[in-house]
Amino acid sequence: MPYNRRDFIQTLALAGAALPLRSFALPAKEWEIHCFSKPFQWMDYGLLCETFAAAGLTGVDYTVRPDGHVLPEKVTTDLPKAAAAARKAGLKTALMTTAIRDAQEPYTAAVLKAAAKEGIQFYRMGWYDYQKGKPLLSSLQACAQQLKGLRTLNRELNIRASYQNHAGVRVGASVWDLYEMIKDTDTAYAGVQYDIRHATVEGANSWPLGLELVRPHINTLVIKDAKWVEQNGKYILQNTPLGEGMVNFPAFFKKVKELNIHVPISLHLEYELLSRQEETLPAAQKQQIVLKKLQKDVQTLRGMLAATGL
Repeated sequence: MPYNRRDFIQTLALAGAALPLRSFALPAKEWEIHCFSKPFQWMDYGLLCETFAAAGLTGVDYTVRPDGHVLPEKVTTDLPKAAAAARKAGLKTALMTTAIRDAQEPYTAAVLKAAAKEGIQFYRMGWYDYQKGKPLLSSLQACAQQLKGLRTLNRELNIRASYQNHAGVRVGASVWDLYEMIKDTDTAYAGVQYDIRHATVEGANSWPLGLELVRPHINTLVIKDAKWVEQNGKYILQNTPLGEGMVNFPAFFKKVKELNIHVPISLHLEYELLSRQEETLPAAQKQQIVLKKLQKDVQTLRGMLAATGL
């Protein structure tokens, strides 16, 4: 079924009617809240941006990578279309998520040049792997050189790399290794995209130390939530809406305030947005379902920021 603007306006009316009026009384001042586009890749640029605008977001964090919203090989034609859709909806495109790890990779220059033309200021990088057979510190030094190799291109285009701490065994999982890799890198051209969900998974009680360590390098934040659940005798991570998982957001935002961190936020919705049955519904109905969930997370986040005095 084709989806048009009248359908969208009707959807907004239905979604808005379900929301308490008090939710709009929590304006966290001057915080830019963008949203990661990965869970919404079934939407075209126009529908995505209209949905994000209706949810009260500041901007779009597009995936510009293989299997992303914008494919690297089509970046010169498709990224301007994506950015135009954002502008039409009144949204910013200050952030994007890429797979870039090295200045010499095939699409690095093309992606960054196209991004700079559209006013994108920060790009999340791909993750580095530890090199097999080499000492960990030696491997980190090699990664640092790759990161520094992006400096010239970043300086030329006035754009900054952001390396995300991500739970697991890749570089940056523990945050302390991320600091070792990035400590001597010019913060004007590369920094850290700090993810409190992944930091909590790796250091349930010690994450404040890692946050303080990399604080001078943080140029963006990722906000999402998760919890451990038992399944078939094993504990696995289950992503959740904000405030329903194990991330201690009051403590986190208190620390953010204490350290005077004020950077763009990328909100991630990694939990199930549509059931298998719902995925078969027409676009208008699917959009209404995910919009309500997105609005709830945006309002929860703004409430958390306001409650901390941020």
